[in-house]
Amino acid sequence: MNKSTVEKIGNYRWIIVTLLLFSTTVNYMDRNVIGFLKDYFCSTNGFGWTSQEFSYLTSIFTIVYSLSTVFAGIIIDKIGTKIGLALSLIIWSFSGILSAFVGKSLVAQSIARSIFGAGEAGNFPSSIKTVAEWFPKKERALATGIFNSGSNIGAMICALFVPWCLLTWTKGAEFFGLFSGWQMAFIITGLLGFLWLIFWGILYGTPQKMLDKGKISQAEYDYIHSDLDGIAENNNDNKADKAGKISWFKLLTYRQTWSFVVGKFCTDGVWWFLLFWLPTYVRQQFCVGMTPEKTASYVMLSNFIVFGIAIFGSVYGGSISMTFMNKGWEAYRSRMTSLLIIAFVPLALLATQHLAAYGIVFAIAVICLGGAAHQAWSANLYTTVSDMFPKKAVGSITGIGTAAGGVGGVLIQLLAGYLDGTLSTGVAYSIMFSVCAFAYLLAWSVMKLLVPKFKLITDL
Repeated sequence: MNKSTVEKIGNYRWIIVTLLLFSTTVNYMDRNVIGFLKDYFCSTNGFGWTSQEFSYLTSIFTIVYSLSTVFAGIIIDKIGTKIGLALSLIIWSFSGILSAFVGKSLVAQSIARSIFGAGEAGNFPSSIKTVAEWFPKKERALATGIFNSGSNIGAMICALFVPWCLLTWTKGAEFFGLFSGWQMAFIITGLLGFLWLIFWGILYGTPQKMLDKGKISQAEYDYIHSDLDGIAENNNDNKADKAGKISWFKLLTYRQTWSFVVGKFCTDGVWWFLLFWLPTYVRQQFCVGMTPEKTASYVMLSNFIVFGIAIFGSVYGGSISMTFMNKGWEAYRSRMTSLLIIAFVPLALLATQHLAAYGIVFAIAVICLGGAAHQAWSANLYTTVSDMFPKKAVGSITGIGTAAGGVGGVLIQLLAGYLDGTLSTGVAYSIMFSVCAFAYLLAWSVMKLLVPKFKLITDL
């Protein structure tokens, strides 16, 4: 597509994906605060928790998040993305701030994080549904990769921001004598979400509403719906909307649903592991005997680099399938080929502990490959839903798959907590990185067995 064509069509859809990018960034800032507070929670000067108690907190959050995504997807398919995502963000931002006020009780923190998880559950079903509504199939993986990179940006910001909070507002130097560093980390990240709501309310609407308001051109509207099956799909959606709601149980009868579920279950845990345990790994593997200030700098820099590199994986990974589709490949073949290529990259994680003996630079370099591969995988995996299901079902399917990914995340975190508490650092993380290395090839193989050939679902 040449420059003049792009200018004629317009680019309002990229403003929409920018809004999703920022909501996901806020989402992961709020979520990642816990990972960078683990040392404080598990220190005698902090909460005095054990590593296993910390793993219970993150696991409880993940369980509630996982269960909630199923219902969040169904609700969002019913009430729409604008209200759905706004409501989700209000709940998670409020409960994120609440964590600053409930003290060191594991039960109280778990309740606050449970509410937080229930709120966060709406972000990805809303975002994936929005991409399906605003982009033709060939651009969806790229759009998903762009907004999904917010998960990396949020983690990067936390890697710098949370340690800074802890060092700035220490005991005796609290914020206005009221809030300590760990509390301010929760409060500030929570407040950012309410700022985003202003822009979401002003700038977002469905393509039809934006066309009616004159915000997008007819050319862009037609381009958004330019897929060969777009007219039929829209007609089916309209008929189904008039006939009644989608049966959640019927969705579970499709092999396409289970393909996405398996893809999420097998691989989401890898990302949860990096989010919550990478700071601990860096401290234990490379920072023994260091001063708190030097340890903080190692943790900040390593996490900043890992999640920064993952941004490139997210965006580039989303462009791989688009390249194949521009060559004339159909969507499913493009997605599965891209996923297979990406699935081989995490095998590099098998060398992490071997390379760690040569220094942190080599170990982090390999972890960067794993993180980037995961984000590239996610960008393509999410779009298989909108490839195979009508738009009205995208939120529900995404919710079901995300719930399965959360279950995988719980298992990974419990395993990490158990290994970290019972084995040496070298052995524990050798096992963890081996699990992460093979997760993607296992997922791809099962997905291919379930759906060997593309088939669009048309009977919903």
